[in-house]
Amino acid sequence: MKNTDNNVSTEKSSINFFQKYLSVWVVACMIVGVLISKYIPIIPLSLSRLEYANVSIPIAILIWLMIYPMMMSVDFESIRDISKNPKGLYLTWIINWLVKPFSMFFISSFFFYFLFKNIIPTNLAKEYLIGAVLLGTAPCTAMVFVWSALTKGNSSYTVVQVATNDLIILFLFVPIVKFLLGISDIFVPWITLFLSIILFVLIPLILGIVTRIVVCKKYGVEYFSNIFIHKFDNITIIGLLLTLVLLFSFQGNIILSNPLHIILISIPLILQTFIIFALSYIIAYILKLPHNIASPAAMIGASNFFELAVAVAISLFGVNSGATLATIVGVLVEVPVMLFLVNISNKTKDKFQKGV
Repeated sequence: MKNTDNNVSTEKSSINFFQKYLSVWVVACMIVGVLISKYIPIIPLSLSRLEYANVSIPIAILIWLMIYPMMMSVDFESIRDISKNPKGLYLTWIINWLVKPFSMFFISSFFFYFLFKNIIPTNLAKEYLIGAVLLGTAPCTAMVFVWSALTKGNSSYTVVQVATNDLIILFLFVPIVKFLLGISDIFVPWITLFLSIILFVLIPLILGIVTRIVVCKKYGVEYFSNIFIHKFDNITIIGLLLTLVLLFSFQGNIILSNPLHIILISIPLILQTFIIFALSYIIAYILKLPHNIASPAAMIGASNFFELAVAVAISLFGVNSGATLATIVGVLVEVPVMLFLVNISNKTKDKFQKGV
């Protein structure tokens, strides 16, 4: 499979300053949000009233600012190369859709319902499980390009892996979430799940594809990849930071009353990340995949499309729910853990075949 710069517009040779210290910004946003909740409660109170069909309008707008540029960055025309070296794609699909959601469910259930039974109340344990399941059923869309670049992954192949997963999300996210929560006696309305996928995946996906086609046709792929898409970098960052501040301001009382829960939620999420990476990476080695395909395949499964998980949690259970808090903790732990896995991947590169 040929490697071109036209397939991925957001990929960079190294992680940028904001991405490298994302967890620091998340902690800063948490502090600011909690302080707002405690000392200026009128702000989250007023904003919480701006909703339609259980969807917070301010949060929905900010999440759109994050998701829309992601969808523009993926070249869905790359899917026509799906038949070239398909083993890496099969591995990605199987791990992301037949393993990861279920392993996240069982690991989180064990910790929240049994290991932490005397620490976390049952009602909060259920909500935390919901957030974990939403994270586990949403494979990474944007940050995987960074992980791929840091491990010198095959950019063309990474695009195909991400593009196909974005399409699969449209069909499998809802039934898998519904099934896993259903066996836990957690009722989730079908209509709300479908509306969440339409609002936060399908619509920005279509708009992203149309935008990419129009801009590339008018100004060329090079302009789109090197100039146009980067016009949204600051908007995406601002959207993420403001979203986190708002979410933590809504969650202020929960965090102040249960600060230990942040750590407790992070434990199964981190464990799941290591397990999925190790499983994918070892299978890729057994399949004799080259490192520049094996590493991105493992990274996609290990990391999460946390923007989608946060959006769906808010739509289903509101900004003050434990489900939403669990998805936010997912944002907090993802970057340092993934950077650690990048280091492992780079140190074990010689164990794999040469790249293609």
